[in-house]
Amino acid sequence: MFKRITIKVGSNVLTRVDGSLDVTRMSALVDQIAELRDMGTEVVLVSSGAVASGRSELKGLQYASSSGRKMDSVNQRQLYSAVGQAKLINRYYEMFRDHGISVGQVLTTKESLATRQDYLNQRNCMEVMLQCGVLPIVNENDTISVTELMFTDNDELSGLIATMTGAEALVILSNIDGIYTGSPSDPKSELIRTVEPGRDLSEYIQSEKSGFGRGGMLTKNRIASKVAEEGITVVIANGKRANILVDIMTGADDVPCTIFTPSSNEASSMKRWIAHSDGFAKGALHLNEGASEIIRGEQAASILPVGVTRIEGDFERHDIVSIIDSKGHSIGVGRVSLCSEDARKIIGMKGQKPLVHYDYMFLE
Repeated sequence: MFKRITIKVGSNVLTRVDGSLDVTRMSALVDQIAELRDMGTEVVLVSSGAVASGRSELKGLQYASSSGRKMDSVNQRQLYSAVGQAKLINRYYEMFRDHGISVGQVLTTKESLATRQDYLNQRNCMEVMLQCGVLPIVNENDTISVTELMFTDNDELSGLIATMTGAEALVILSNIDGIYTGSPSDPKSELIRTVEPGRDLSEYIQSEKSGFGRGGMLTKNRIASKVAEEGITVVIANGKRANILVDIMTGADDVPCTIFTPSSNEASSMKRWIAHSDGFAKGALHLNEGASEIIRGEQAASILPVGVTRIEGDFERHDIVSIIDSKGHSIGVGRVSLCSEDARKIIGMKGQKPLVHYDYMFLE
């Protein structure tokens, strides 16, 4: 049994075909989480379903802006989220209360995790909740997260939350059993049950997105691989299967799921934050061929000014920047030690301190 886990529940698990909230399925998952807690496992729940819940609540009603014009998709999403999140968290509150479990709502945005201090503030909040026996229920704040400020979906958010809280495992619940060698609807396709570190599954992944969510199996595979590389076990499973959470956590025989085996290299808290900060990059460092080869080598190496050919964008000291190799490919992210103005002054110079130290860098 794991001591602490993060569970992500997708929209397709919590909604029926007509888009309404599946209260029966929701109750079954709550029962399982309560059972896991009784076994001594701390749980952080990342739950989708707010937008779908709000859409169901307002079904059949027509809403327009104050000018009389029909709302665009962003306005609709904000409205559905505002209404649906209240409905969703109230359901969870009532269901967990029946088990004697207190819950706390954590609404976040990608932008609010862009700085190390904000990241630590949110981590500390959830740590206090867990220490006091309160179950954190996390969701993206879709009322203010729009377009480029949004997480790809809650799979991305759950990966960040799992690393942030020091979880030993991340369970991603979808409406299929895991990753297959082909389309899940094809009888010839086989479920891939174990994924070792470094294994590439891109040839098997379907690009279609889920019906009520924003992401698909492509995102799940990318997030699962990254989180497993940071030393956390990742499981992709079907949240609509009876007792799936308890079966996974207790090691029941022949549970249909895909398990990403964790890397033996456990990342530091700083590296874990940086690993999930690619969307926060304020600029980029372009490397020459020699520097590109060195930092991708087996020996740990920092990025020195002598290996930088160009600096892109304007950033401050300790901002996140992208790392671009000599062929123009993005190969990672890092926390820069100088502002862009000062960094440009020492490009190509020898004998300077690192622009990005190895301890503050994550390579794909």
